[in-house]
Amino acid sequence: MPASVVYRDESEKPDGSRYEMVAWRVPMNEDFPQGLKYSFQYMDADGNTLLRYDNAPYHLDVGRHHRHTPEGDITKLEFTGLSDLIADFQTEVTEIYEQRTD
Repeated sequence: MPASVVYRDESEKPDGSRYEMVAWRVPMNEDFPQGLKYSFQYMDADGNTLLRYDNAPYHLDVGRHHRHTPEGDITKLEFTGLSDLIADFQTEVTEIYEQRTD
């Protein structure tokens, strides 16, 4: 089974910051036991990361599902499903945007 996109969204804010979200259905395997691979990124107008959610298998010491901050912190995310993950990411994007534009 090849990977297939199951969710994609992107948007730009008035300050030029933007987010890109993509999730793929992939074969279940050791790296992606839920059969889902995703990368959600919010960046400033210069392309610098403000927030990223992903489940790349490189930070398993933190957790399979994790978030990155601009300071380089990587913290565990509780994964309860794709729709919850999308909602959590969009909530954080809104909070970060509001803090940056106050």
